[in-house]
Amino acid sequence: MAQSISHPELAASLNQVLADSYALMALTHLAHWNVEGPGFFALHTAFQTQYEELFTAIDEIAERVRALGAYAIGGLGVLAQAAQMQEFAAPLAQEEYVRQLVTANEKLVADAVRARDLAGAANDQESQDLMVSRITLHQKTIWMLRSFLKG
Repeated sequence: MAQSISHPELAASLNQVLADSYALMALTHLAHWNVEGPGFFALHTAFQTQYEELFTAIDEIAERVRALGAYAIGGLGVLAQAAQMQEFAAPLAQEEYVRQLVTANEKLVADAVRARDLAGAANDQESQDLMVSRITLHQKTIWMLRSFLKG
């Protein structure tokens, strides 16, 4: 088990992943509501699966921050400022929603890799494992979204 001492840099990095995940959830939900076109049913369903999974993950990440003795960040303004993700507005072509979500997922993966590496350096296998699972899921999501764009 990881030490119960606070790791401020790791907690800050996990909070970054938390903010990214919250922003990505909101963007994915927006795409779910507004997607149109021949891929509507597939994308509408895929986006719902993705934002529901993110909602669960956000809680897990925040609770990991708390387990480290730090506080999870919150509030829409604070999360948006921390995430620094490009927002998009409806309507967009279905391919553009997918492209934008690929970019957002890539940012999240990059920040999760940083958190994973910090967790490894801190010998915090629990945080490292959480980030590995997040990275794996978002890499799969990126692959699936890119595969849609090849259609």
